[in-house]
Amino acid sequence: MDWQTSLVTVFVYVCEQYRTNLWPFCQRFSNNNNPKFRDEELLTIFIYGIMKRRFELKDIYNYAQDHLLDWFPDLPSYVAFVQRLNRFESLFPMLVELILEDFSGSDLIQQIRLIDSMPIIMANAKRSSDAKVANHFANKGYCASKGIYYYGVKVHILGFKRDGILPLPEYIGLSPASEHDLPTFCLIAPLLRDTEIYADKAYIDEILRQLLEQEQQVVLNTPVKKEKGCEKLKLFDRLLSTSVSRVRQPIESLFNWIQEKTKIQFASKVRSYQGLMIHVFGRLAAAMFLLVFNS
Repeated sequence: MDWQTSLVTVFVYVCEQYRTNLWPFCQRFSNNNNPKFRDEELLTIFIYGIMKRRFELKDIYNYAQDHLLDWFPDLPSYVAFVQRLNRFESLFPMLVELILEDFSGSDLIQQIRLIDSMPIIMANAKRSSDAKVANHFANKGYCASKGIYYYGVKVHILGFKRDGILPLPEYIGLSPASEHDLPTFCLIAPLLRDTEIYADKAYIDEILRQLLEQEQQVVLNTPVKKEKGCEKLKLFDRLLSTSVSRVRQPIESLFNWIQEKTKIQFASKVRSYQGLMIHVFGRLAAAMFLLVFNS
């Protein structure tokens, strides 16, 4: 797909969703409730800028000014652009949800789901104890896979496994960095029926596993955890753990792909809760567009 077609596709989709679903999340109660530069244009420029690998707001704005001015002739000043964008903290999560609903399940071959989380780092280990941005939600946590302490949040994704391509997200959520992965899964679990889920050791809970299997026909597959005092797993348990890890590997590939395409993990320039929500869900919206286009 050429760049003009991609731009128009994003713009048309954003306009349709804004008209039908998104406008209540950024209503204006002022005399300037119908500006020449429309919200749909701003959303398109921000999302498309990230899709074109412009990861800083200034770079996105400059790209639009240098390459898209014929398409968006009423582009305001940079300050006005940022001020307008900061009003969309509640809009972007809804946009991501709508994209997932509209493009879910059309090419699924098997009903196997994968789940995992990844860190959004607002401050690294040295600064994590002093960080205070959005501290009613973000906090200090530990990422075992990276072996780091950080200040920030976690993105959780439950998605469908697809043969030969990246998983298709079904649910995306956000939690404080310190929160264990299991409580977030427990919020989603009641919605699931007749499926298999592959997860890492963070999701081991025998009572939950039995309840899911008995009441919802959901099989929760995790690696085997070593018992206290055991130096290594038995051969069968090692083989089972390896098998589970191989099946769930695509969800790790999905997170790596999202990071490569959007730089979502690097949030050190976020200065508010509003900025955090725009950083995370704005980039996720761009990633979901790319995922859909590439599928």
